[in-house]
Amino acid sequence: MTTALITHSDCLNHVNPPGHPERVERLYAINAALKNVSGLTRIEAPMGTDAQIATTHPAAYVERIKASAPADGWTRLDGDTSMSPGSLTAAYRAVGGIVEAVDQVLAGNVRNAFVACRPPGHHAETQTPMGFCIFGNVVIGARHALVNGISRLAIVDFDVHHGNGTQDLVWNDEMIFFVSTHQMPLYPGTGLPSERGTHGNVMNVPLEPGANGATLHKAMERDILPALESYNPEMLFISAGFDAHERDPLANLNWTDEDFGTVTRTLLDFADTHCGGRVVSTLEGGYDLKGLAGGVTAHVTALTEG
Repeated sequence: MTTALITHSDCLNHVNPPGHPERVERLYAINAALKNVSGLTRIEAPMGTDAQIATTHPAAYVERIKASAPADGWTRLDGDTSMSPGSLTAAYRAVGGIVEAVDQVLAGNVRNAFVACRPPGHHAETQTPMGFCIFGNVVIGARHALVNGISRLAIVDFDVHHGNGTQDLVWNDEMIFFVSTHQMPLYPGTGLPSERGTHGNVMNVPLEPGANGATLHKAMERDILPALESYNPEMLFISAGFDAHERDPLANLNWTDEDFGTVTRTLLDFADTHCGGRVVSTLEGGYDLKGLAGGVTAHVTALTEG
């Protein structure tokens, strides 16, 4: 079987203000980097639906986002999260993309999937857009899996920033185990090990500035894999941020392209043993275009070889 690469040109129409790090060129860089990667089944992301989003965000929040979509220029949702005329459609494509990825994997049509859509999602809280994020894409996908035959699952987030939105969305959900590795101190300021979730279903693994891939791999073997094994999920989701790359301008971790490949293979090995190989990965951060392209290539190549 192959790996699904799910994206859509509408995601190029989410245009942030000039100088914003979460820019259209990110997706161009990813598309160019993956052009010659073999073993990919390319699928266009469908439009997500209000019903899919309603599993994770209240209807009033969705209506507020819709009302914020501008006819021209930009609407600011917070200090660093904006909407342009194409942003709402792009956000719905990101939702539809991860739902499609879940359907493809659960149907056995593909081995695993990578969703290359934007805007990203892991900072979006239940009723608060922030950190470049509008909807909690990975949790929407996870909840879709939970109503389609999966009884418990795990989300592993290796973005350099703590996935505060994902944590907020799953805090009371014992069917979802959330693990975040992230630099600390760093935006958004959450992600202490003491933040454990109502059911002990949250695990935060802060990394000190300057930490390299070896530090991550040690944490995976010593802490994260045993916790995942104890939870015994039936499916694995990955919030794949590439801003822990040594080239990235927004943080201070020192991962290489090879580190992203290694952590991906580690998670795939776990999923093969515990999750029937069911893995869905979705794009989060990564703001140096060369580092983003290299990290994504290593990540997706590992998925195709998994």
